[in-house]
Amino acid sequence: MKPRFLTGLVTALFVAAPAWAFDPFVVRDIRVEGIQRTEAGTVFNYLPVRVGETFTEAQAAEAIRGLFATGFFSDVRIEVEDNVIVVLVDERPAIADVTFTGVKEFDKDALKKGLREIGLSEARIFDRALLDRAEQELKRQYLSRGRYAADITTTVTPLERNRVGINFTVVEGAAAKIRQINIVGNQAFKESDLLDLFQLTTSGWLTWYTKNDQYSRQKLSADLENLRSFYLDRGYLDFNIDSTQVSITPDKSDIYITVNLTEGDQYKVSAVRFAGELVLPEETYRELVAIRPGEIFSRENLTATTKAVMDRLGNEGYAFANVNAAPEVDKEKNEVAFTIFVDPGRRVYVRRINIGGNTKTRDEVVRREMRQFEGAWYDADAINRSRTRIDRLGYFDDVMVETPAVPGSTDQVDVNFNVKERATGNLMLGAGFSSSEKLVLSGSVSQENVFGSGKSLSIGINTGKSGRTLALSFTDPYYTVDGVSLGYDVYHRTYDPSDVSSVARYKTVSTGAGLRLGYPIGEDDAINFGLGVDRTRITTFTDSPQQYKRFCIDFGCTDPEGVGTVSVNSLVATAGWARDKRDSHLYPRSGSYQRVFAEAAIPPGKLKYVKLNYQYQYWIPFRRSDALMLNADLGWARGYGGKPLPFYKNFYAGGIGSVRGFEQSSLGPRDADEAIGGTRLLVGNAEYYFPMPGSGVDRSFRLSVFLDAGYVWGSGGKIDIGDLRYSTGVGFSWNSPIGPLKFSLAAPLNKKSGDEIQRFQFQLGSVF
Repeated sequence: MKPRFLTGLVTALFVAAPAWAFDPFVVRDIRVEGIQRTEAGTVFNYLPVRVGETFTEAQAAEAIRGLFATGFFSDVRIEVEDNVIVVLVDERPAIADVTFTGVKEFDKDALKKGLREIGLSEARIFDRALLDRAEQELKRQYLSRGRYAADITTTVTPLERNRVGINFTVVEGAAAKIRQINIVGNQAFKESDLLDLFQLTTSGWLTWYTKNDQYSRQKLSADLENLRSFYLDRGYLDFNIDSTQVSITPDKSDIYITVNLTEGDQYKVSAVRFAGELVLPEETYRELVAIRPGEIFSRENLTATTKAVMDRLGNEGYAFANVNAAPEVDKEKNEVAFTIFVDPGRRVYVRRINIGGNTKTRDEVVRREMRQFEGAWYDADAINRSRTRIDRLGYFDDVMVETPAVPGSTDQVDVNFNVKERATGNLMLGAGFSSSEKLVLSGSVSQENVFGSGKSLSIGINTGKSGRTLALSFTDPYYTVDGVSLGYDVYHRTYDPSDVSSVARYKTVSTGAGLRLGYPIGEDDAINFGLGVDRTRITTFTDSPQQYKRFCIDFGCTDPEGVGTVSVNSLVATAGWARDKRDSHLYPRSGSYQRVFAEAAIPPGKLKYVKLNYQYQYWIPFRRSDALMLNADLGWARGYGGKPLPFYKNFYAGGIGSVRGFEQSSLGPRDADEAIGGTRLLVGNAEYYFPMPGSGVDRSFRLSVFLDAGYVWGSGGKIDIGDLRYSTGVGFSWNSPIGPLKFSLAAPLNKKSGDEIQRFQFQLGSVF
């Protein structure tokens, strides 16, 4: 803009020079000529004189400069005729509309918004320089999408009333794809192993979504850094990327990438020493060392060491500790020694804790998870625990922490928690196929963060051939300020497996309500208690198992054969303990989860039984983003006080969440070739999760391979590990734009006579 302004000003000075050769005079009148859209009053506002006042050459120059500065005019002249000022202007055209033809890669409304921000939109003054800038930016955007053959033609069409129409005509062409990536100079590692480190890749069956087969300078830079880290973590201290060539074919459809590298020699660590201001005992520092003498050098372990030292100092209030490792390289022995210099800096305390990004969630919901307090000494461990607890809420996709120094202070910091909120309302739909149920539908509506309060509300609906469930649940996780939770449950369930060949025939209709209380007893531990009332109406049939008929007789069935309907009321008490040490709520990779749950029917209800469940889940991280999940579920139940365990409280195994590949609830004791459940449960799962090939570092895609095992036994039978059924298969999960999708395909490994098979299951959910 500056060069154009100076050019216009110089032009104005030369054009107006003849008008300046006049003596001052008293203005008799003022006329404006050449305007079509601009109001005459706008021009008058820039004239430093009015009718009846004296007009000078200096005022004429000032008027011309002011009118040019508006940007409305391409030429301005001032003439004098018989003491009349005549202002002659040539208006710049205005933009009538901006249109796009042939644009499919980008949203047109988004493009118009971008043009509007730089001043190129309807009703604005047309500026050719801005149009050229917009055209170049649009070309750059297409190049960033790999469309190197894109051709953009800009047309400016004059319209009436000194207006113009602007049209961008785009021939997008096909996106250029990476045809080949070559790595030259590698000897210690296979090229295929190195290419697995790259996010960029050649075309594959998923690259239509990830776009990782389209060249991006940013992605290539990240891939080269991954390559560098790979070698440095394996001792190649002299590793260097010599050059990178990116070439495109003449038809601009294929891209070839060549990376030339020098591996160098592999180094071992000879010694690790500490120096500087060691405010803690030296032994404390040495316990944090992750890189040992005699081991292959690893930059990852060295970085972990310096970070561990900074974190340890951070726990003591040294928020700005500086820890650096200085290498001493012996190229003859291929050894390297490190001296770690420690500068703790000043001890600081926290002035304020600020929350940002929570447009819906209330501040108090986040603040009550804080373990770092304002006015206290800075504690890195407490800040990390706070971040973990906030992440476990499940309300946020990301939680970031910053600790900027307070301006003008040497011993204070602020702690800023910036969160990225996620949709916490869920509309979940599920379906499964089997040889007996054919199609099972389920659904639920829930909101985990009602009105940003941290409270959860859910309504669940499940319907299939065998039954229907309607359940309402509400939970306030902070009923008291110290973290005591309060929850309510109301439900109505109907179960009738008459059309399900794998389950013995009976029918129950249950209606109940309950109250739950939870108490935190540690940073990761909580216990809970509940009390509820339940009324269940049980119906047996002539072809029901004898065990079911005996239960009907015991609880008041008038038919001597045990065929009929009986209602039982029960008061049910529950208690549980849970410990959650997983690293993430959405995508766990490390840590463990344990849960113990007990349910007992107590007097004055008719039923008397005890039911126990124990679950243990352990996550083991592998490589950069893989994880192995080990899970065990144990169950035990029995009646007491001379009362039997209600048969509809039996454990069942098989199906989703148990032993995939087998029909839902089909494993265990049978009566007339129909499953009746059991009183003892054993289920184990081993599942290895890894990213979808071609998805790069996108965690929303995950594949898995699994091995399931499980079975249930009746009260009179002996637990025999040989009864366990096994299955294996593959699973796929995708946190898609429309919600979470889950698929599994399983195959039984030791199917026995009478077992029912269910190979394929899927689940579809959408968020709102």
